[in-house]
Amino acid sequence: MIPQKIHISAEIGTSHNGKISKAKQLVEAAVKAGADSVKFQWVYAKEILHPNTGIVKLPGGNIRLYDRFKQLEMPPKFYFEMKDFAHSLGCKFICSPFGLKSLQELLDINPDGIKIASPELNHFPMLEKLAFYREKQVQQGKNPIPVILSSGVSTLSDIESALNYFSKDKTGITLLHCITSYPAPPEQYNLRLLSNLQNIFGVPVGVSDHSMDSVLVPVLAAACGASFIEKHITLSRQEDGLDDPVALEPHSFEIMVKSVIQQEKKIKCYGYEKALFNCIEELKEEFSHEIILQTLGSGVKTLAEAEALNYGRTYRSIHVIKDMKAGDVIKQEDVAILRTEKELNPGMSPKYLEKITGAILTQDIPAGQGLTWQHFISLA
Repeated sequence: MIPQKIHISAEIGTSHNGKISKAKQLVEAAVKAGADSVKFQWVYAKEILHPNTGIVKLPGGNIRLYDRFKQLEMPPKFYFEMKDFAHSLGCKFICSPFGLKSLQELLDINPDGIKIASPELNHFPMLEKLAFYREKQVQQGKNPIPVILSSGVSTLSDIESALNYFSKDKTGITLLHCITSYPAPPEQYNLRLLSNLQNIFGVPVGVSDHSMDSVLVPVLAAACGASFIEKHITLSRQEDGLDDPVALEPHSFEIMVKSVIQQEKKIKCYGYEKALFNCIEELKEEFSHEIILQTLGSGVKTLAEAEALNYGRTYRSIHVIKDMKAGDVIKQEDVAILRTEKELNPGMSPKYLEKITGAILTQDIPAGQGLTWQHFISLA
């Protein structure tokens, strides 16, 4: 089915660097470039990772990734102001939470949509809370809040597990295909997968694009059935934000928007099959036929080569907050559902959180490390 309009979202993320003036500049740039929505990230470092996860290299020097996220923490009033500012410009406000606290505070300001980032696709307690909130809205005769689920570095089983939380009512659910790599190689995007994902899961699909080009992936995604396209925006790729080096500058973002709109018109005029054929022919003026075909891919869901090694590390797993010794009893406050990221080892799935509460460790485990079943097996 041809969408009424392809929604284009400008991922501002944390590129504002904690400055309201810069955040407003980014919103204004996104709106001027033609974005339908802007998306922020509601960051609390302790909801995302452990301080021991490792460092990140930025133009200003090396810094612990945890400390970088701490620098990006903003009070709820910041997001409320950004929502109002976006609305004043006729733009929708979407935001990503990263845990139960940020989710609740985000729901409290009534955003236009909630984006679940790829690493949180298995944050089951957060998904459960969000699904319960939507169910209450339906019971009250309201439309459930739109949810956009990103599926980078995931399997079909992972996607199914996440979508199962919303199985009672999939109204307003959109699934985004994504490659969790910065930048993501366009030739690994496998955009023919979009129609397959829509057929398998019965929800609208789109793309969260981390490739560097402004046209290739977005336009082909539109031709393959995307109803939602998300791409990072920055005032300059020379800025020191975490995602600025792979974001589009305003002029390039505007080129993307115009290219997608042109493709959308062709789809409505000719249908998907002929529009895709014409799209390929037009793109051959700038890209090789081989790259175009590689970007379209086979349509079979696999982990992209660029992200395969990160499977289990960017996703959430159970980690201990502090040093623990053999004989210690696991209490809820001793563990957290975190990304593993750089230097730590992944733990067991968040679905086991309740099962391990009250269990006794048989081995020491240092702060930050992933908690696995091996830590409950006797070495005697």
